[in-house]
Amino acid sequence: MGIREDHNRFREIVKGRIKKNFKKYVTQGEMIGRREKEFVKIPIPSIDLPRFKYGPKQSGGVGQGQGQPGDAVDGEQQPGQGQAGDSPGEHVLEADVTIEELADILGEQLELPRIEPRGNKKVDSISNKYTGRAPVGPENLRHFKSSYKEALKRSIASGTYDPLNPMVVPIKRDMRYRTIRKVTKPMANAVVIYMMDVSGSMGEEQKEIVRLESFWINAWLQRNYKGLETRFIIHDAAAKEVDEKTFFSTSESGGTLISSAYKLCQKIIESEYNPNEWNIYPFHFSDGDNWSGEDTKLCIQLLKDYFIPRVNQFSYGQVESKYGSGQFLKDLEKSLPGEESLVISRIENKDKIVDSIKDFLGKGR
Repeated sequence: MGIREDHNRFREIVKGRIKKNFKKYVTQGEMIGRREKEFVKIPIPSIDLPRFKYGPKQSGGVGQGQGQPGDAVDGEQQPGQGQAGDSPGEHVLEADVTIEELADILGEQLELPRIEPRGNKKVDSISNKYTGRAPVGPENLRHFKSSYKEALKRSIASGTYDPLNPMVVPIKRDMRYRTIRKVTKPMANAVVIYMMDVSGSMGEEQKEIVRLESFWINAWLQRNYKGLETRFIIHDAAAKEVDEKTFFSTSESGGTLISSAYKLCQKIIESEYNPNEWNIYPFHFSDGDNWSGEDTKLCIQLLKDYFIPRVNQFSYGQVESKYGSGQFLKDLEKSLPGEESLVISRIENKDKIVDSIKDFLGKGR
């Protein structure tokens, strides 16, 4: 029990460090690159590891055996080579933190509202529910309190119970075990469709911002939806669906036709995700350069006529680039003012990621 308490206390310390330096962890790409299924390895500096210390009366003593003053004790490091530094070393400890825990910290730090599911599509989650007590069962499900009560009732009924010496010893027939019933719970289902401009003006810094944002967006949506699917679309003058690794590693040098991504996104939704059954979240990231004003008009028409009436929220994140004009964001704001289901965020640099996540997830849709 003590080990479990110590472990829980350590996890609370780790969470406290993450909360204290939350903005740093949000923009730390190395952390996200060290995912292992549902866990993320997070470096936590300056947590002192437990070690034995002598008290003031035990700070020294006389040793026995061979050796000279200054010789290293068994297990201690020998003197190193090279010049001594003038700063203390920093202990860095890697802690495994679940993505759910990170999502909870994200929600707490940004004060994110819980999402109200819109679609009706459900996935069944099967869990075990302890529904009663039985006289037989496996030992790991033995219920001590119920077993003791049965033994106490038997002792009182048989007249062997002594209030002055209240010793009660359960026998086999007193044992009670928890009984399990499998419970199926419906969970709301959702799909996130990421679209990203990979034309020549979107450099590594811009794609890193998208990678970081998408990690935290996914973490929060997974916390709200137990069934979450993720799709990825890249585009320059043409669009194609890819896997996650390709999504974040592809670079092109062609022009930009944003409508190609929107049309492919529409096709995926129409063929696989009925808006009456699914919670749908398209996210589009670009530096705001589009091929022509006519294509921008087509995108705005698709948003008006197709996406906004059907999806929970359409999110557009404009990542600033010294090569991009940023015009697309201005056109959206001018043409679609006051559309609640359209969220637009300007992401100037990594430091603005936290604000952008709040823009996207702060509506609770």
